[in-house]
Amino acid sequence: MSSNNFKDATREQTSILAPLERAALRGLARRMPAWINSDHLSLLGLVAMLFAGVFYAASGQNPLLLHAVNMCIFLNWFGDSLDGTLARHRDRQRPRYGFYVDHIIDTFGTMFLILGLAISGYMSERVAAAVLVVFLMLAINSYLAAYALGIFKISQWKMGPTEIRLLIIVGNLVLLQSAHTRMFGRQFLLFDVAGVISAVGMAAILIFSSIKNTHALYELERLP
Repeated sequence: MSSNNFKDATREQTSILAPLERAALRGLARRMPAWINSDHLSLLGLVAMLFAGVFYAASGQNPLLLHAVNMCIFLNWFGDSLDGTLARHRDRQRPRYGFYVDHIIDTFGTMFLILGLAISGYMSERVAAAVLVVFLMLAINSYLAAYALGIFKISQWKMGPTEIRLLIIVGNLVLLQSAHTRMFGRQFLLFDVAGVISAVGMAAILIFSSIKNTHALYELERLP
């Protein structure tokens, strides 16, 4: 199948930090050594998330390893966010390959991160499973919309991957002070509370987006 016949979905990135991030990535792409290509950066993003999961799992015994988790999350941002920008800057784009590789890496990376978090004890297994399942359902919805509507939303409700990474980094710094928080007179794991809030928020976005996309497709293909 020829790449010339493939039309990439329109990307929508409306997150809070998107303008600053685009400027930073373009600057980094211009300065990237010639021997580094987008595949190297994609691999860096995957390996960084693998090690983030490993360090998360070990941080239950040594909380200082949360700093290593944060460094891995930064490296994941660097590789995952810059690979596409570098390909576009050098006019070395491979739309189908890039879309598939980028998002299968995100899938494995998220699994590594949440699995490590559950092993660490900072998040209970049930909450971790709920977060992972809802995240994957939301991702599936985005991929289906990219195919059916030709629009791929990178961010939802002003929140994108970069903002989520920053929230995780801040959460890890808070964990160094205390892994628990008190609510309604009871003590809970801090990341359990954050995980439940995240799962509920993603579920709400999923339901809203599913209804919106279904209505849009119904209107596009209304039967006579």
